[in-house]
Amino acid sequence: MKRKCITPQTRRGFLVGAASVLATPAVAQYIPGDPLRPAPEEEAAVDRNISSFRALSWQPYFSNTRNGAILVDTQSRALHYWSDDQATYKLYPSSVPLTEDMTRRGRTSVIRKVEGPTWAPTPSMKKRNPEWPDFIPAGPDNPLGTHALYLGWKYYRIHGTHDTRKIGRRSSNGCIGLYNEHIAELFAMTNVGTQVLLI
Repeated sequence: MKRKCITPQTRRGFLVGAASVLATPAVAQYIPGDPLRPAPEEEAAVDRNISSFRALSWQPYFSNTRNGAILVDTQSRALHYWSDDQATYKLYPSSVPLTEDMTRRGRTSVIRKVEGPTWAPTPSMKKRNPEWPDFIPAGPDNPLGTHALYLGWKYYRIHGTHDTRKIGRRSSNGCIGLYNEHIAELFAMTNVGTQVLLI
C-alpha cells in the first residue's frame, strides 16, 4: 500500500484552510426563525451587558430586610434578593428598560404575585406600537413569561421572559425581566410586601 506524502505546501494549505474555518465569525451561524441564532442586525441592535456583575451587601440600600428585599441595579443589569433572615442571597442577570425615560427608580414593594400572567400593552405602548395585540393570554407567546411580581407602581413588574436574548440587555418597555427559571425561584421566595428598590 502506498503512503501519501504530505509536502510542506500541502500542510500549509491545510493549516490555512483550517484557520479560515475557525476564524469564521459567529454570524455565519444565523439560522432563519431560530431564536437562539438571531440575525446579525438583531444582535447589533441592542447592547449586551458589559457592566460589572457582582455580589452586594444589603446594608447600603435597606435599613432592614423585613419580609425580604429586592435590589435592581439598572446599570449592571442585575437583580439582588435577600431573605428576611438574610440566610438566602440570590443574584440574577436581568433585562432593563430600553431608555432612561422608560426607567423608573426608587422604592416600592411587591403588591401581587401571579403565576401564568396574562398581558395587555399599556396605553403608551399601544400608542408607540398600534399593531400590537390588545391582549395575550398566559402561555409561550406571553411577554411576561411564566411568573410576574406586580409592583406598587402601575404597569411595572418583575417578570420572566420566553425570549432569553433579552436578559442582560436594555430591552424592556419599563419592566425588569428574568429568565423563567430565575423568576420561578424568586417568585417562591418573595411575599406580597417584599421591599423593592430600583437604582
